[in-house]
Amino acid sequence: MPDTNHYQAGRHFLQIPGPSNVPDRILRAMAQPTIDHRGPQFAELTLGILEKLARVFNTSCPIFIFPASGTGGWESALLNTLSPGDKVLAFETGHFSTLWKNVAEKLKLEVLWVEGDWRRGIDAAVVTDSLSADKEHQIKAVMAVHTETSSGATSKIAAIREAINTANHPALFLVDAVSSLACSDFQHDDWGVDVTISASQKGLMLPPGLCFNAVSAKALECVKTSKFSQSYWSWTAMLELNQRGFFPYTPSTNLLYGLDEALNMLHDEGMEQVIQRHARLAHATRLAVESWGLENLCVNADEYSNSTTAVLLPEGHDADTLRNIILDRFNMSLGMGLGKVKGKVFRIGHIGDFNELMLAGTLSGVEMGLNLAGVPHNKCGVSAALEYLGKP
Repeated sequence: MPDTNHYQAGRHFLQIPGPSNVPDRILRAMAQPTIDHRGPQFAELTLGILEKLARVFNTSCPIFIFPASGTGGWESALLNTLSPGDKVLAFETGHFSTLWKNVAEKLKLEVLWVEGDWRRGIDAAVVTDSLSADKEHQIKAVMAVHTETSSGATSKIAAIREAINTANHPALFLVDAVSSLACSDFQHDDWGVDVTISASQKGLMLPPGLCFNAVSAKALECVKTSKFSQSYWSWTAMLELNQRGFFPYTPSTNLLYGLDEALNMLHDEGMEQVIQRHARLAHATRLAVESWGLENLCVNADEYSNSTTAVLLPEGHDADTLRNIILDRFNMSLGMGLGKVKGKVFRIGHIGDFNELMLAGTLSGVEMGLNLAGVPHNKCGVSAALEYLGKP
Protein backbone atom coordinates (compact mmCIF):
# COMPACT_ATOMS: atom_id res chain seq x y z
CA MET A 1 0.00 0.00 0.00
CA PRO A 2 1.20 3.56 -0.64
CA ASP A 3 2.77 5.47 2.24
CA THR A 4 0.37 8.34 2.87
CA ASN A 5 2.41 9.82 5.74
CA HIS A 6 5.17 11.49 3.72
CA TYR A 7 4.93 14.81 1.92
CA GLN A 8 4.68 14.66 -1.87
CA ALA A 9 5.65 17.82 -3.73
CA GLY A 10 3.58 19.24 -6.53
CA ARG A 11 -0.06 18.87 -7.36
CA HIS A 12 -1.78 15.51 -7.17
CA PHE A 13 -2.59 14.03 -10.59
CA LEU A 14 -6.20 12.85 -10.45
CA GLN A 15 -6.45 10.71 -13.58
CA ILE A 16 -9.43 8.57 -12.68
CA PRO A 17 -12.42 8.66 -15.04
CA GLY A 18 -14.31 10.86 -12.61
CA PRO A 19 -14.67 12.77 -10.45
CA SER A 20 -12.48 14.84 -12.73
CA ASN A 21 -10.20 17.73 -11.80
CA VAL A 22 -12.16 20.81 -10.69
CA PRO A 23 -10.68 23.93 -12.33
CA ASP A 24 -9.73 26.90 -10.18
CA ARG A 25 -12.34 29.06 -11.94
CA ILE A 26 -15.07 26.71 -10.73
CA LEU A 27 -13.64 26.45 -7.21
CA ARG A 28 -13.63 30.23 -6.95
CA ALA A 29 -17.19 30.45 -8.27
CA MET A 30 -18.41 28.00 -5.62
CA ALA A 31 -16.74 30.05 -2.89
CA GLN A 32 -19.28 32.87 -3.26
CA PRO A 33 -21.70 33.62 -0.40
CA THR A 34 -24.96 31.70 -0.53
CA ILE A 35 -27.95 33.75 -1.67
CA ASP A 36 -31.69 33.52 -1.07
CA HIS A 37 -32.88 30.59 -3.18
CA ARG A 38 -36.31 32.18 -3.43
CA GLY A 39 -35.11 35.60 -4.54
CA PRO A 40 -34.83 37.21 -8.00
CA GLN A 41 -31.02 36.84 -8.19
CA PHE A 42 -31.31 33.08 -7.76
CA ALA A 43 -34.08 32.83 -10.37
CA GLU A 44 -31.85 34.63 -12.86
CA LEU A 45 -29.03 32.18 -12.08
CA THR A 46 -31.25 29.11 -12.58
CA LEU A 47 -32.79 30.28 -15.85
CA GLY A 48 -29.35 31.10 -17.23
CA ILE A 49 -28.02 27.67 -16.25
CA LEU A 50 -30.93 25.85 -17.90
CA GLU A 51 -30.43 27.79 -21.13
CA LYS A 52 -26.67 27.06 -21.22
CA LEU A 53 -27.19 23.43 -20.21
CA ALA A 54 -29.62 22.86 -23.09
CA ARG A 55 -26.78 23.60 -25.54
CA VAL A 56 -24.68 20.86 -23.95
CA PHE A 57 -27.46 18.24 -24.12
CA ASN A 58 -28.48 19.59 -27.55
CA THR A 59 -32.11 19.73 -26.58
CA SER A 60 -35.12 22.02 -26.39
CA CYS A 61 -36.69 19.68 -23.80
CA PRO A 62 -36.86 20.37 -20.05
CA ILE A 63 -33.77 19.50 -18.02
CA PHE A 64 -34.23 18.75 -14.32
CA ILE A 65 -31.38 19.23 -11.84
CA PHE A 66 -31.41 17.21 -8.61
CA PRO A 67 -28.97 17.37 -5.68
CA ALA A 68 -27.74 13.77 -6.08
CA SER A 69 -25.26 11.51 -7.83
CA GLY A 70 -25.89 9.82 -11.17
CA THR A 71 -27.55 6.95 -9.30
CA GLY A 72 -30.29 9.38 -8.31
CA GLY A 73 -30.66 10.29 -11.97
CA TRP A 74 -31.23 6.62 -12.82
CA GLU A 75 -33.88 6.28 -10.12
CA SER A 76 -35.63 9.49 -11.10
CA ALA A 77 -35.86 8.41 -14.74
CA LEU A 78 -37.39 5.05 -13.80
CA LEU A 79 -39.80 6.35 -11.14
CA ASN A 80 -41.31 9.07 -13.34
CA THR A 81 -41.84 7.00 -16.48
CA LEU A 82 -42.62 3.42 -15.44
CA SER A 83 -44.69 1.36 -13.02
CA PRO A 84 -43.88 -1.63 -10.78
CA GLY A 85 -43.81 -4.83 -12.83
CA ASP A 86 -43.03 -3.12 -16.14
CA LYS A 87 -40.53 -4.84 -18.39
CA VAL A 88 -37.35 -3.04 -19.44
CA LEU A 89 -34.64 -4.11 -21.85
CA ALA A 90 -31.08 -3.56 -20.58
CA PHE A 91 -27.57 -4.51 -21.69
CA GLU A 92 -24.51 -5.62 -19.76
CA THR A 93 -21.76 -3.38 -21.09
CA GLY A 94 -19.91 -3.01 -17.78
CA HIS A 95 -20.13 -2.21 -14.09
CA PHE A 96 -22.44 0.79 -14.30
CA SER A 97 -24.99 -0.79 -16.61
CA THR A 98 -25.10 -3.60 -14.04
CA LEU A 99 -25.67 -1.16 -11.19
CA TRP A 100 -28.49 0.53 -13.12
CA LYS A 101 -30.08 -2.87 -13.67
CA ASN A 102 -29.87 -3.47 -9.92
CA VAL A 103 -31.68 -0.18 -9.24
CA ALA A 104 -34.43 -1.21 -11.67
CA GLU A 105 -34.83 -4.59 -9.99
CA LYS A 106 -35.02 -3.02 -6.52
CA LEU A 107 -37.87 -0.87 -7.85
CA LYS A 108 -39.67 -4.10 -8.84
CA LEU A 109 -39.19 -3.68 -12.57
CA GLU A 110 -38.69 -6.82 -14.65
CA VAL A 111 -35.33 -6.51 -16.39
CA LEU A 112 -34.74 -8.41 -19.63
CA TRP A 113 -30.95 -8.59 -19.30
CA VAL A 114 -28.71 -9.07 -22.33
CA GLU A 115 -25.39 -10.37 -21.00
CA GLY A 116 -22.09 -9.08 -22.33
CA ASP A 117 -18.33 -9.46 -21.85
CA TRP A 118 -17.62 -5.85 -20.77
CA ARG A 119 -15.51 -5.28 -23.90
CA ARG A 120 -18.13 -3.99 -26.32
CA GLY A 121 -20.99 -1.54 -26.59
CA ILE A 122 -24.62 -2.44 -27.30
CA ASP A 123 -25.31 -4.35 -30.51
CA ALA A 124 -28.12 -2.47 -32.25
CA ALA A 125 -29.16 -5.64 -34.10
CA VAL A 126 -29.93 -7.29 -30.75
CA VAL A 127 -32.13 -4.30 -29.87
CA THR A 128 -34.09 -4.73 -33.10
CA ASP A 129 -34.46 -8.49 -32.60
CA SER A 130 -35.53 -8.17 -28.96
CA LEU A 131 -38.15 -5.53 -29.67
CA SER A 132 -39.42 -7.17 -32.84
CA ALA A 133 -40.08 -10.34 -30.83
CA ASP A 134 -42.13 -8.32 -28.34
CA LYS A 135 -45.35 -8.39 -30.38
CA GLU A 136 -47.55 -7.25 -27.49
CA HIS A 137 -45.23 -4.32 -26.63
CA GLN A 138 -44.71 -5.46 -23.05
CA ILE A 139 -41.25 -3.88 -22.98
CA LYS A 140 -41.80 -0.34 -21.76
CA ALA A 141 -38.25 1.02 -21.95
CA VAL A 142 -34.80 0.40 -23.38
CA MET A 143 -31.96 1.28 -20.96
CA ALA A 144 -28.59 2.10 -22.53
CA VAL A 145 -25.32 3.38 -21.08
CA HIS A 146 -23.64 5.64 -23.65
CA THR A 147 -20.06 5.45 -22.35
CA GLU A 148 -19.38 2.63 -19.90
CA THR A 149 -16.82 4.08 -17.49
CA SER A 150 -15.62 0.67 -16.32
CA SER A 151 -14.69 -0.61 -19.78
CA GLY A 152 -14.12 2.45 -21.97
CA ALA A 153 -16.69 1.21 -24.49
CA THR A 154 -19.13 3.68 -26.05
CA SER A 155 -22.44 2.48 -27.48
CA LYS A 156 -23.88 4.06 -30.62
CA ILE A 157 -26.98 5.81 -29.33
CA ALA A 158 -28.21 6.97 -32.75
CA ALA A 159 -27.99 3.39 -34.05
CA ILE A 160 -29.96 2.10 -31.05
CA ARG A 161 -32.70 4.66 -31.71
CA GLU A 162 -32.76 3.51 -35.34
CA ALA A 163 -33.07 -0.08 -34.11
CA ILE A 164 -36.05 0.84 -31.92
CA ASN A 165 -37.66 2.57 -34.90
CA THR A 166 -36.93 -0.38 -37.20
CA ALA A 167 -38.80 -2.63 -34.79
CA ASN A 168 -41.65 -0.08 -34.80
CA HIS A 169 -41.75 -0.34 -31.02
CA PRO A 170 -43.12 2.32 -28.63
CA ALA A 171 -40.60 1.67 -25.83
CA LEU A 172 -39.08 4.67 -24.13
CA PHE A 173 -35.37 5.22 -24.72
CA LEU A 174 -33.45 5.94 -21.50
CA VAL A 175 -29.75 6.79 -21.82
CA ASP A 176 -27.02 7.16 -19.21
CA ALA A 177 -24.66 9.92 -20.42
CA VAL A 178 -22.88 10.40 -17.10
CA SER A 179 -19.42 9.78 -18.58
CA SER A 180 -20.04 11.07 -22.08
CA LEU A 181 -21.76 14.45 -21.71
CA ALA A 182 -19.37 17.27 -22.64
CA CYS A 183 -16.77 14.66 -23.68
CA SER A 184 -18.38 12.98 -26.71
CA ASP A 185 -20.98 14.12 -29.18
CA PHE A 186 -24.43 13.77 -27.65
CA GLN A 187 -27.68 14.78 -29.36
CA HIS A 188 -30.67 14.32 -27.06
CA ASP A 189 -33.24 15.62 -29.56
CA ASP A 190 -31.78 14.42 -32.86
CA TRP A 191 -31.13 10.92 -31.52
CA GLY A 192 -34.66 10.60 -30.17
CA VAL A 193 -33.66 10.01 -26.55
CA ASP A 194 -36.56 10.16 -24.10
CA VAL A 195 -34.57 10.58 -20.89
CA THR A 196 -30.89 11.46 -20.75
CA ILE A 197 -29.27 10.98 -17.35
CA SER A 198 -26.03 12.71 -16.46
CA ALA A 199 -24.11 14.05 -13.47
CA SER A 200 -21.83 16.90 -12.47
CA GLN A 201 -18.48 15.26 -11.75
CA LYS A 202 -17.18 14.24 -15.17
CA GLY A 203 -17.24 16.33 -18.33
CA LEU A 204 -18.97 19.16 -16.47
CA MET A 205 -15.87 19.48 -14.24
CA LEU A 206 -17.73 19.90 -10.93
CA PRO A 207 -17.52 17.99 -7.66
CA PRO A 208 -20.09 15.19 -7.28
CA GLY A 209 -23.50 16.32 -6.10
CA LEU A 210 -25.75 17.17 -9.05
CA CYS A 211 -27.59 14.86 -11.44
CA PHE A 212 -29.64 15.72 -14.52
CA ASN A 213 -32.64 14.37 -16.40
CA ALA A 214 -33.28 15.77 -19.88
CA VAL A 215 -36.84 14.71 -20.64
CA SER A 216 -38.78 14.39 -23.91
CA ALA A 217 -42.46 15.28 -24.26
CA LYS A 218 -43.23 11.55 -24.58
CA ALA A 219 -41.46 10.82 -21.28
CA LEU A 220 -43.27 13.69 -19.55
CA GLU A 221 -46.61 12.21 -20.62
CA CYS A 222 -45.65 8.94 -18.95
CA VAL A 223 -45.68 10.66 -15.55
CA LYS A 224 -49.48 10.73 -15.79
CA THR A 225 -49.71 6.93 -16.01
CA SER A 226 -46.82 5.95 -13.72
CA LYS A 227 -47.94 4.01 -10.67
CA PHE A 228 -44.78 4.80 -8.76
CA SER A 229 -45.01 7.44 -6.05
CA GLN A 230 -42.63 10.37 -6.47
CA SER A 231 -41.85 13.05 -3.95
CA TYR A 232 -38.22 14.15 -4.04
CA TRP A 233 -37.89 12.90 -7.64
CA SER A 234 -41.11 14.46 -8.98
CA TRP A 235 -40.66 15.94 -12.44
CA THR A 236 -44.07 17.60 -12.19
CA ALA A 237 -43.07 19.65 -9.16
CA MET A 238 -39.73 20.54 -10.79
CA LEU A 239 -41.29 21.58 -14.10
CA GLU A 240 -43.69 24.08 -12.61
CA LEU A 241 -41.11 25.85 -10.44
CA ASN A 242 -38.18 25.63 -12.89
CA GLN A 243 -40.12 27.72 -15.37
CA ARG A 244 -39.79 30.59 -12.89
CA GLY A 245 -36.19 29.77 -11.94
CA PHE A 246 -36.88 27.97 -8.66
CA PHE A 247 -36.89 24.47 -7.15
CA PRO A 248 -39.41 22.59 -4.99
CA TYR A 249 -36.83 22.25 -2.18
CA THR A 250 -33.61 23.89 -1.05
CA PRO A 251 -31.17 23.56 -3.98
CA SER A 252 -27.38 23.13 -3.90
CA THR A 253 -26.77 26.84 -4.41
CA ASN A 254 -22.99 26.78 -4.41
CA LEU A 255 -22.80 23.80 -6.77
CA LEU A 256 -25.09 25.76 -9.08
CA TYR A 257 -22.61 28.66 -8.96
CA GLY A 258 -19.98 26.15 -10.06
CA LEU A 259 -22.22 24.71 -12.76
CA ASP A 260 -22.83 28.17 -14.18
CA GLU A 261 -19.08 28.80 -14.40
CA ALA A 262 -18.46 25.33 -15.88
CA LEU A 263 -21.00 26.02 -18.61
CA ASN A 264 -19.35 29.38 -19.28
CA MET A 265 -16.02 27.60 -19.70
CA LEU A 266 -17.47 25.00 -22.08
CA HIS A 267 -19.16 27.61 -24.23
CA ASP A 268 -16.10 29.88 -24.17
CA GLU A 269 -14.08 27.02 -25.66
CA GLY A 270 -16.96 25.95 -27.91
CA MET A 271 -18.69 22.60 -27.60
CA GLU A 272 -17.33 21.31 -30.91
CA GLN A 273 -13.80 22.15 -29.78
CA VAL A 274 -14.41 20.50 -26.39
CA ILE A 275 -15.41 17.24 -28.08
CA GLN A 276 -12.47 17.41 -30.50
CA ARG A 277 -10.03 18.00 -27.64
CA HIS A 278 -11.32 14.95 -25.77
CA ALA A 279 -11.12 12.83 -28.92
CA ARG A 280 -7.55 13.93 -29.63
CA LEU A 281 -6.29 13.24 -26.11
CA ALA A 282 -8.10 9.89 -26.02
CA HIS A 283 -6.46 8.87 -29.31
CA ALA A 284 -3.01 9.83 -27.99
CA THR A 285 -3.66 7.70 -24.91
CA ARG A 286 -4.55 4.69 -27.04
CA LEU A 287 -1.41 5.18 -29.14
CA ALA A 288 0.63 4.96 -25.94
CA VAL A 289 -1.19 1.81 -24.81
CA GLU A 290 -0.65 0.17 -28.20
CA SER A 291 3.04 1.16 -28.24
CA TRP A 292 3.53 -0.28 -24.76
CA GLY A 293 2.27 -3.58 -26.19
CA LEU A 294 -0.69 -3.62 -23.81
CA GLU A 295 -4.32 -4.29 -24.65
CA ASN A 296 -7.32 -1.96 -24.59
CA LEU A 297 -10.23 -3.57 -22.76
CA CYS A 298 -12.60 -2.19 -25.42
CA VAL A 299 -12.06 -4.30 -28.53
CA ASN A 300 -13.95 -2.29 -31.17
CA ALA A 301 -12.11 0.78 -32.45
CA ASP A 302 -15.35 2.53 -33.41
CA GLU A 303 -16.55 2.21 -29.79
CA TYR A 304 -13.51 3.71 -28.06
CA SER A 305 -14.34 6.27 -25.38
CA ASN A 306 -13.33 9.92 -25.40
CA SER A 307 -13.30 10.02 -21.60
CA THR A 308 -11.53 6.88 -20.36
CA THR A 309 -9.23 4.10 -21.53
CA ALA A 310 -9.23 0.78 -19.65
CA VAL A 311 -5.92 -1.08 -20.01
CA LEU A 312 -5.58 -4.85 -19.54
CA LEU A 313 -2.44 -6.09 -17.84
CA PRO A 314 -0.78 -9.37 -18.87
CA GLU A 315 -1.65 -12.52 -16.92
CA GLY A 316 0.21 -12.71 -13.63
CA HIS A 317 0.34 -8.94 -13.06
CA ASP A 318 -2.01 -7.15 -10.70
CA ALA A 319 -3.38 -3.79 -11.83
CA ASP A 320 -4.01 -2.60 -8.26
CA THR A 321 -0.37 -3.22 -7.35
CA LEU A 322 0.63 -1.08 -10.33
CA ARG A 323 -1.80 1.67 -9.32
CA ASN A 324 -0.48 1.72 -5.76
CA ILE A 325 3.12 1.99 -6.94
CA ILE A 326 2.21 4.93 -9.17
CA LEU A 327 0.28 6.64 -6.37
CA ASP A 328 3.12 6.21 -3.89
CA ARG A 329 5.98 7.21 -6.20
CA PHE A 330 4.38 9.80 -8.47
CA ASN A 331 1.34 11.09 -6.56
CA MET A 332 -1.04 10.09 -9.35
CA SER A 333 -4.38 8.30 -9.01
CA LEU A 334 -5.54 5.97 -11.79
CA GLY A 335 -8.93 4.30 -12.00
CA MET A 336 -9.22 0.79 -10.58
CA GLY A 337 -10.82 -2.15 -12.32
CA LEU A 338 -14.41 -2.64 -11.18
CA GLY A 339 -16.50 -5.77 -10.75
CA LYS A 340 -15.41 -8.67 -12.90
CA VAL A 341 -12.29 -6.85 -14.17
CA LYS A 342 -10.99 -5.84 -10.72
CA GLY A 343 -7.24 -6.32 -10.53
CA LYS A 344 -7.09 -6.98 -14.26
CA VAL A 345 -7.26 -3.44 -15.62
CA PHE A 346 -6.30 0.09 -14.71
CA ARG A 347 -8.15 3.05 -16.18
CA ILE A 348 -6.74 6.33 -17.44
CA GLY A 349 -9.17 9.23 -17.25
CA HIS A 350 -8.70 11.87 -19.97
CA ILE A 351 -11.74 13.87 -19.09
CA GLY A 352 -12.86 17.38 -18.24
CA ASP A 353 -10.41 20.26 -17.87
CA PHE A 354 -7.44 18.38 -19.40
CA ASN A 355 -4.75 19.24 -21.94
CA GLU A 356 -1.68 17.88 -23.77
CA LEU A 357 0.87 18.60 -21.06
CA MET A 358 -1.33 17.03 -18.40
CA LEU A 359 -1.65 13.92 -20.57
CA ALA A 360 2.12 13.84 -21.13
CA GLY A 361 2.63 13.80 -17.37
CA THR A 362 -0.03 11.13 -16.92
CA LEU A 363 1.44 8.79 -19.53
CA SER A 364 4.95 9.35 -18.17
CA GLY A 365 3.77 8.30 -14.72
CA VAL A 366 2.17 5.16 -16.16
CA GLU A 367 5.29 4.24 -18.13
CA MET A 368 7.56 4.68 -15.11
CA GLY A 369 5.10 2.67 -13.03
CA LEU A 370 5.04 -0.19 -15.52
CA ASN A 371 8.82 -0.36 -15.25
CA LEU A 372 8.82 -0.31 -11.44
CA ALA A 373 6.07 -2.96 -11.27
CA GLY A 374 7.95 -5.25 -13.64
CA VAL A 375 5.11 -5.32 -16.17
CA PRO A 376 6.45 -6.38 -19.60
CA HIS A 377 6.13 -3.46 -22.00
CA ASN A 378 7.87 -1.53 -24.73
CA LYS A 379 9.35 1.74 -23.44
CA CYS A 380 8.00 3.90 -26.24
CA GLY A 381 4.40 4.65 -25.28
CA VAL A 382 4.99 8.21 -24.15
CA SER A 383 7.04 9.06 -27.23
CA ALA A 384 4.32 7.66 -29.52
CA ALA A 385 1.70 9.87 -27.86
CA LEU A 386 3.94 12.93 -27.91
CA GLU A 387 4.78 12.45 -31.59
CA TYR A 388 1.06 12.47 -32.38
CA LEU A 389 0.28 15.42 -30.10
CA GLY A 390 3.20 17.46 -31.45
CA LYS A 391 2.06 17.35 -35.06
CA PRO A 392 0.92 20.69 -36.55
